[in-house]
Amino acid sequence: MGVWLVSADVLAASRFVTSPLIETVNALGVLVARNPQPWERDWLARHSQAFRDRIKTDPFSAALAGNKLAAGTWLPVDLSAPPRPGDVTFEQELARVRTVPPRVAKFDLAQSAGGRLPDALDVSDPAGAFADLVQWIWEHAVRADWPRRKRKYEADIISRTSVLSQHGWAAAIGGLTPDVRWLGNGRLQFNVPDGRPLDLGHGELVFIPSSLRTWRVAWEFPERFAVIYPAAGMLASPAVPAAPEPLRRLLGPTRAEILLLLGEPISTTQLTAVTGLALGTIGSHLRILLDAGLAERHRSGASVLYRRTPTGHQLLGHSDPAGSASQSARPLT
Repeated sequence: MGVWLVSADVLAASRFVTSPLIETVNALGVLVARNPQPWERDWLARHSQAFRDRIKTDPFSAALAGNKLAAGTWLPVDLSAPPRPGDVTFEQELARVRTVPPRVAKFDLAQSAGGRLPDALDVSDPAGAFADLVQWIWEHAVRADWPRRKRKYEADIISRTSVLSQHGWAAAIGGLTPDVRWLGNGRLQFNVPDGRPLDLGHGELVFIPSSLRTWRVAWEFPERFAVIYPAAGMLASPAVPAAPEPLRRLLGPTRAEILLLLGEPISTTQLTAVTGLALGTIGSHLRILLDAGLAERHRSGASVLYRRTPTGHQLLGHSDPAGSASQSARPLT
């Protein structure tokens, strides 16, 4: 499965989406492997012990964690299928997991375990047991945090679709992860030992941002395929960072947080997704920061991007990472 063969029609219809089920399965992997991203360390500390207590009472879940099946690149594909068009809730996605026939679920689990199904996973309804575990993780560890995570992923999607519109799929896919590349001529390559190509035919291809450190794939063969990738940069951080208290008193808390987010060029639409504020509210605060000389704006293709000026960096107590280049750049008027 080193290469996916993607027709022009499939690629043209491809899209970026979010998935609460995929995110919860990813969270299961973090709980199992205990190797979180920096922004997940506090989350893991809060939920790790409850997860350990949960799996102690369930031999199936304990075996799943013991084999670290949930923490690898290859998950049981039918137990972590990508969302279908119209899926908007976790419950909609999980309901389909529960319908996976036992023989299919057992085959997938055996493949993920290296070819042999561990005895503890050989239960009458593996899909139901897996769904019960994932539902517990959603309810106890992910659901309350999902709106924040979703805003971060929507911001990542906005950024990537902007690249797509300006530079095409090669650039958009090339920025997902070093291990996934668009080769052209309908070939999407994954850096894995198995070089056998997989023809997507007329299936749907989606790209799903996540909190993963690396990429993962999922599919509902032959209709639906997904590439799950790590959301980029500060847009994947756990929350809007807290500005220093003196700056919050000087500028107001919201404007101070926006200034803190302008360390890298960012659009108003991205700021809206990251902060959850209305576009008009973001625009009003940006105008004040521009007038005060704390922010500047530049056009990049069809987008207008905002970032801090050297004065804005100094106000935050940071040195200007752009140096003289930032000083010489002329804001749009």
